[in-house]
Amino acid sequence: MNSKLVRAFIVGAIAVGIATMVHAQESSLTAGSIDIGKHEYDKHCAQCHGLSGKGDGPYVQLLRAGTVLPNLTELSKKNSGVYPFLRVYWIIDGTVPVRAHGSANMPIWGQVYKFQSQNLDPLYDSELFARTKIFALTEYVWRLQAK
Repeated sequence: MNSKLVRAFIVGAIAVGIATMVHAQESSLTAGSIDIGKHEYDKHCAQCHGLSGKGDGPYVQLLRAGTVLPNLTELSKKNSGVYPFLRVYWIIDGTVPVRAHGSANMPIWGQVYKFQSQNLDPLYDSELFARTKIFALTEYVWRLQAK
């Protein structure tokens, strides 16, 4: 009788321990997850485009008079309800030049991300690193779209 009770207690204790560890791991993954697109947007884009994406960032007043930034939340609306993913991607990476993002000779964000990857580890594929960041940023702008 004692051995059955001890076994039941041990099995129960192990089950509780495993459940606790699984819950702790899930919580730490969630807490440690980073929204790369949001992070990149907040770090590089919000100064001009604003946190909401409506073109009301704190640097807007530093632009030339008459310069109006696009409302990033209305890109889908202005494109017949379809988010122009590839065009946004190309604007960010410099394929489609935008004067405020740098000249056609220096696509600012694509080059910045490639440079960042080279500073992290010379074994990184700088093109893949840059494309991943730009993809995440493009996807985040998609999430800003007005419903």
